[in-house]
Amino acid sequence: MNMIRVENRYQQPASSPSASLIAAQLLRKPPRPPLVVIVDDDESVRESLPDLVRELGFAAQAFSSAGEFLASDCACDTGCLILDVMMPGMSGPELQEELKRSSRHIPVIFITAQTSETLRTQMLAHGAIECLIKPFSDVALLDALKSALEVN
Repeated sequence: MNMIRVENRYQQPASSPSASLIAAQLLRKPPRPPLVVIVDDDESVRESLPDLVRELGFAAQAFSSAGEFLASDCACDTGCLILDVMMPGMSGPELQEELKRSSRHIPVIFITAQTSETLRTQMLAHGAIECLIKPFSDVALLDALKSALEVN
């Protein structure tokens, strides 16, 4: 009886990655950029700031009020919040406190038109990453986002 030896030419050597691992790597979607949520009652900010945030390499979504944000399902996916300090209803600092009470610790960057250094100091003392005075530069925003999201 003659034995025929069949060689599998497609078998990977033990040191090479398997075909299934290579296929999985090829099919893997690139990582999604962190979601930055903007909460501001000023419509012009809600229209322009998300575009800038996207240009800086992050995903962005805007809400007109703290209540609208809390009613959404975005809190779980939010990497960073950009909050206006003064808003009708629940203010930015009040939203930050509400999130802390519900054990949702989301990094916060405050934005404000008030030029008070005392206000800025208070926001930082309450755990904000940064408090930017409007108008602020894209460099200042990028630096604050990098700090909040711990990215390079």
